[in-house]
Amino acid sequence: MLSAFTNSLKIPELRQRIFFTLALLFIARVGANIPLPGMNIGPIRDFFADQATVGGGLVGFYNMFTGGALLNGALFALGIMPYISASIIMQLMGAVFPGLARLQQEGDVGRQKINQYTRYLTLVICLIQGLLLLVALSTNPGSIIGQGFSPAEYGQVVIASKAQFLITGTLFLTAGSMIMVWLGEQITEKGIGNGISLLITVSIISGLPGAVAATYQMFNAPVGTEGRLGLPQGVIMLALLFVVTAGLVAITQAQRKVPVQYAKRVVGRKVYGGQSSFLPLKVNYAGVMPVIFASAIIMFPTQILSYLGSATGMRFFNDFADSLGRGQFAYYAVFGSLIFIFSYFWVSLMFKPVQIADDLKKNGGYIPGVRPGDPTAKFLDHVMTRLTLAGALSLTLIALFPDILLFSYNVPFSVAIFFGGTGMLITVGVLLDTMRQIETFLLQRHYDGFLKKGKIRGRSAARNKQLVDAAGLQDFWTAWRPLLILAIILFSLGIISWFINLG
Repeated sequence: MLSAFTNSLKIPELRQRIFFTLALLFIARVGANIPLPGMNIGPIRDFFADQATVGGGLVGFYNMFTGGALLNGALFALGIMPYISASIIMQLMGAVFPGLARLQQEGDVGRQKINQYTRYLTLVICLIQGLLLLVALSTNPGSIIGQGFSPAEYGQVVIASKAQFLITGTLFLTAGSMIMVWLGEQITEKGIGNGISLLITVSIISGLPGAVAATYQMFNAPVGTEGRLGLPQGVIMLALLFVVTAGLVAITQAQRKVPVQYAKRVVGRKVYGGQSSFLPLKVNYAGVMPVIFASAIIMFPTQILSYLGSATGMRFFNDFADSLGRGQFAYYAVFGSLIFIFSYFWVSLMFKPVQIADDLKKNGGYIPGVRPGDPTAKFLDHVMTRLTLAGALSLTLIALFPDILLFSYNVPFSVAIFFGGTGMLITVGVLLDTMRQIETFLLQRHYDGFLKKGKIRGRSAARNKQLVDAAGLQDFWTAWRPLLILAIILFSLGIISWFINLG
């Protein structure tokens, strides 16, 4: 594996793509630490310094995807999530509106139009979310930061005038989210991997240093302190980390290969078809979407019931809200049921057995032992239903495992999220996809390198290599110059804001 990473830096095109991707990810992380004008993040830091566990709830879930930018009040506080929400809405609308469904089937032209509509919808979502977020910070910061936060105790978060803060803050947050979308598209086009997914993954991984520090404190706490771990517990946690990671990789990669046989066709004097293939059906076809939907939806009743209890003064609403909180049996029962429901719902929207059966029939393909047409569609639907059951069970177990560590063994939230859950599912899937793309470049280059060792290579090969490398470096500097200037400016702004906050 180490040799593969070394070889990836020897290929000029792949090396340029990797460095380009790292530069844009660096810009994204710098923007996630530049505070909004008129906002003081000192009280937020003081509040979380007093908390035993940070996370949980819808805000903690959203803050994980922004890499801490939300609770830092940063320019990129909205992150890439408005674009993800817009993409999900467009996909769901494609199953309802025939016009969008036709655009999805028109190839590149339709895809470009859908991407344009997705950007417009992203802009609208950013304006709405940004305004609501800033209004909450101005009027009731405890609803965003935490229920125990009190401006009288920790200080005011918003230090500018309300109207100015709302207008400028909304514009900055919207611009920051659209910059994140642009960075993701540039990474996808000119870098390596899926840009949007990599931005989310880097935001999740950015909490790893804090998790390592929290783990170190758990092992170095005084004897008798609650939450202190010894050497046996450390070995068990390390083994659990490897087991959970291996399980995530297995669930992400698991698939059932349905055999497909293509009939022979005679066209003129040539014979086409006759080969055997397979149709890969993933066990976790829905991916991480059921967990995201379930996590978002289960938080809304809790928030609504809490607001009703505060407004009416009736204890019933508060007790009902507490029963749906994390760590309660009702929460996990509803959460697991929602994962099952959304797993089948997402598969029913995205998996089209009738269309697959028609495509196989048009291309002369059939599943051995199954008649083409409607019987094939019913067979594929039956297989996917059973696979979805296994995938939903696995997703439920993976999503609940961090809570078991959090509430049963007092493991800090920043450490528990790396033992499963939504973040690790996304991280494992994105890293596997990125490594697969790098492997494709390596395989192509190894094929070219094999030819260079043969007799085809001429005397001027060394000279040509020097010219190619020189041209590659020149193009590399031309493409990177504006990015480096932008990175230096953002880094300087981050350093200045950091010194201002220290003062």
